[in-house]
Amino acid sequence: MNRLDRPQLADFLRRGRARLAPSDVGLEAGGRRRTPGLRREEVAQLAGMSVDYYTRLEQRRGPRPSRQLLASLARALRLTDDERDHLFHLAGEEPPRSGPAGRHVRPGLLLILDRLHDTPAQIVTDYGELLAQNCMAAALTGEAPPGQNNLIRRFFTDPDARTLFPEEDHAALARSHVANLRAVTAARPDDPEPAQLVAELRKKSEEFRGLWKSHDVAIRRAETKRFQHPLVGLLELDCEVLLSQGGDQLLIVHTARPGTESYEKLELLRVVGFQDMDTETLESLAPSDEEWEWADENEF
Repeated sequence: MNRLDRPQLADFLRRGRARLAPSDVGLEAGGRRRTPGLRREEVAQLAGMSVDYYTRLEQRRGPRPSRQLLASLARALRLTDDERDHLFHLAGEEPPRSGPAGRHVRPGLLLILDRLHDTPAQIVTDYGELLAQNCMAAALTGEAPPGQNNLIRRFFTDPDARTLFPEEDHAALARSHVANLRAVTAARPDDPEPAQLVAELRKKSEEFRGLWKSHDVAIRRAETKRFQHPLVGLLELDCEVLLSQGGDQLLIVHTARPGTESYEKLELLRVVGFQDMDTETLESLAPSDEEWEWADENEF
């Protein structure tokens, strides 16, 4: 392990923070700013770390950041691949090897994600690793538990993950996940991570083992997906999948057709999803089934 260069790391973080405007990362400017760029608490929020820890890094007195934390900082500061590697070197770490399905989200893809304020959007690898999501996606699907960022692993090993979808859709979703993994592992036989995921799920999930034997193959593409949200109820959303340049990272955007019940529910989720309310308050804002039926019968 190489030496941690605290002064240079602190300088690089400060300069990276100063060159970004709140609008560059999907945040509201909010109030008067004494200096250009993002505030420390905003970078900490984007990186999923405490403000105190980030502040100590900028003040040259923080402990050596972990590789996972460095990757989060690189995403938060919208660093290019070269800048990310420099960040790792300053922290005394070897940069991640450039693989077919790198976890460093390209700044251009993050820029698109940041502009999608009113619709749920996520960036995932082609084998289901959640790399980034906007606030609307978090409001729709919830935050991933710590260390459980792979959506496919959670679907087959965590019963709570399936409550997000109607029970009658579970079988089709399971087949889709397995068929997609089949295609990914065949296309990249030398990439260890998809292969490790398959090996793990074949060991842990009888359902996965059975579906894997069927040898279905299908790349994830645009589709209609249904979500069973605990507050606003059932939403039927169009799922658009946009590929990155290498095809290994996917920008998944969920939209509802204007004028539909799902569109109204998504609008409600946009309003209440960003508010710091308890569940009881949020549930009181959600229209009842009778109110949704009345709205359908009385379109203007």
